[in-house]
Amino acid sequence: MSLSTLISAQALHALLQSPSPVVVCDCSFDLADTGAGERAHAAAHVPGARYVHLDRDLSGAKTGGNGRHPLPRREDFADLMARLGISDATQVVCYDTAGGAMAARLWWLLRWAGHEAVAVLDGGLAAWREAGYPLEAGQPAATAPGAFTLRPPLVATATYEDVRANLDTRARLVVDARAPDRFRGQNETLDAVGGHIPGAANRFLRDNLQPDGRFKPAAQLRAEFEAVLGGTPADRVISQCGSGVTACHNLLAMEVAGLTGAVLYPGSWSEWSSRPGSPIATGDA
Repeated sequence: MSLSTLISAQALHALLQSPSPVVVCDCSFDLADTGAGERAHAAAHVPGARYVHLDRDLSGAKTGGNGRHPLPRREDFADLMARLGISDATQVVCYDTAGGAMAARLWWLLRWAGHEAVAVLDGGLAAWREAGYPLEAGQPAATAPGAFTLRPPLVATATYEDVRANLDTRARLVVDARAPDRFRGQNETLDAVGGHIPGAANRFLRDNLQPDGRFKPAAQLRAEFEAVLGGTPADRVISQCGSGVTACHNLLAMEVAGLTGAVLYPGSWSEWSSRPGSPIATGDA
């Protein structure tokens, strides 16, 4: 039976000892130092893990108006997954060193490609270390390409035009995963303009985690998200953040909580704030 949300370090260790096909991907990344994750991977990673780079592997070409981390072409993404040795029946496990903030992007992209068997390592590399399991340095041995087939997406997206139209209809609730200060328009260091999409609610991705970096229990996540949603059904939610990356963390947390059907706005604030005439709100409302 495939895993499609979270996996513990203990379960991953057992899976790696089994004959089941599994590929582990290290998604560690630092927005302030884009080479840091790759260097850290070379120094120590879960044995056999392949490194995937947010900018190079998990994003597409930027046009200046489609955000800082636009989605890759589905065909390009499928080619990458095949090169990593992933086939249609492969269980993929992704992790990072940031509470799943980057790993959730790969989790979402695989679902976007129609691949359900993908889980995020709960607690990331720190949980693996804490359990006392071995680490590996350098690059893993070359592997045979997988047979990865694009299938109908298991997730959906909203466009800039969808979100703009929603300002009038308010048929959906936009939920912003950025830190509260950035949501209010304060301390903006990544995008040229601070603030948020009018009418959006704020659910900081870090609020999905316990102090040890693992996700909160499903029932707690459900209660907290329902408080944010205020009666809006999950399938009427648009998840966004700065550039469509950490918004996937909220989507993963909602999936763990049994709140399914929310969609991703890939361009997020970096696209919204770059488009001339986009309405912008500041403060808590």
